[in-house]
Amino acid sequence: MKVCPTLAAAALLAAACSSSRESKGARDDAPIEPTAVAADWAESARERMVTEQIEARDVRDARVLRAMGTVPRHEFIPGDARDHAYEDHPVPIGYDQTISQPYIVAKLVELAAVDEHSKVLEIGTGSGYTAAVLSRVAGDVYTIEIVEELANRARQTLAELGYSNVRVITGDGYAGWPEAAPYDAVIVTAAPAKIPEPLKQQLAIGGRLVIPVGDQYQELRVLTRTETGFDERTEFPVRFVPMTGKAQDD
Repeated sequence: MKVCPTLAAAALLAAACSSSRESKGARDDAPIEPTAVAADWAESARERMVTEQIEARDVRDARVLRAMGTVPRHEFIPGDARDHAYEDHPVPIGYDQTISQPYIVAKLVELAAVDEHSKVLEIGTGSGYTAAVLSRVAGDVYTIEIVEELANRARQTLAELGYSNVRVITGDGYAGWPEAAPYDAVIVTAAPAKIPEPLKQQLAIGGRLVIPVGDQYQELRVLTRTETGFDERTEFPVRFVPMTGKAQDD
């Protein structure tokens, strides 16, 4: 697939591909079986993914590029959809959810601006892939998934692959995870109509919230907590699955 030259085009590509792939997703109850994908194929596919889809756009953080090049994305995708793991689009993982386009995952992690000492909260575990990438650049990762079956599957996959610094719970991510707050970064992988206040309040001073916001039209926003409030900026248009649960009451 042709690499898009701009952020906006990349985001729109993600939206278009997501829509076209939904009907081809794996069964909701399909387990992730031990992979039969040849190790050399997966390694070369990751190299191409990083070079052609991520580095060729605008992701420059060497730690993020290294994480994207080492985390086995295909291991987080169930059934036959695994064949599409390293392609330049989202991939269905069941329960009306997708694993985000590789570029979008890399950009979310880069925008979070974390290091090996950071504590990160992710809202929307999905397959567990983004949490795995985060675990390679941050110290501790907490992740919440509202769909119990996905949370259980992600927890098992992360444990089997040795991502021991990731904690997965089942619940509504709108309220965050106050017991472990404050966080140096919060990443949200589903779009609410407006930014949940609990997620803002669980940020440490200097911490960043990276979140898609909107309904029919969505924007990726970055909020940074300061001593006196929050600085906010908009990055580019995106298309994520909607945040469910309490977020739908707003």
